[in-house]
Amino acid sequence: MVLALGALIASCGGKKEEKKDGFEVSRTKTEDNKAQAKEGVPVDLDNKGVGPITSVDFPADINDEMAARGKAKFDAICVACHMIDQRMIGPALKGVYDRRSPEWVMNMILNPDGMLKEDPIAKALLKEYNNAIMLNQNLTEDEARDVAEYLRTL
Repeated sequence: MVLALGALIASCGGKKEEKKDGFEVSRTKTEDNKAQAKEGVPVDLDNKGVGPITSVDFPADINDEMAARGKAKFDAICVACHMIDQRMIGPALKGVYDRRSPEWVMNMILNPDGMLKEDPIAKALLKEYNNAIMLNQNLTEDEARDVAEYLRTL
């Protein structure tokens, strides 16, 4: 009986915690993760940014010629950092005009250095995207307008 009682005590109280070397990563999304992902940079359609563009008027219809030139330029230089509907090094550009004014978009294309120094939205995006700086691609205003027209098609 003493042996049985001793075995019972030993089996119940002798639980040891296993220690694992290294670290563990949890990839499950929690409600906190979702809330943080939704916060991001605020929408601001009134901010025109910093640069040469003070006014852009989009006609009701897409200019297919401009959009085709803009798509070619986008495919040549922008896809290194931007995807249409997915975050990459830079933000996804689908629906960009639901978040930013056309002037802001064109000024960001034409004057990323000035925007990153002076514009609060550009600064917030820089922080959100781990200080990945948008490089100046030295586009002309006409080329930037073509890209802006292409972005309307997304």
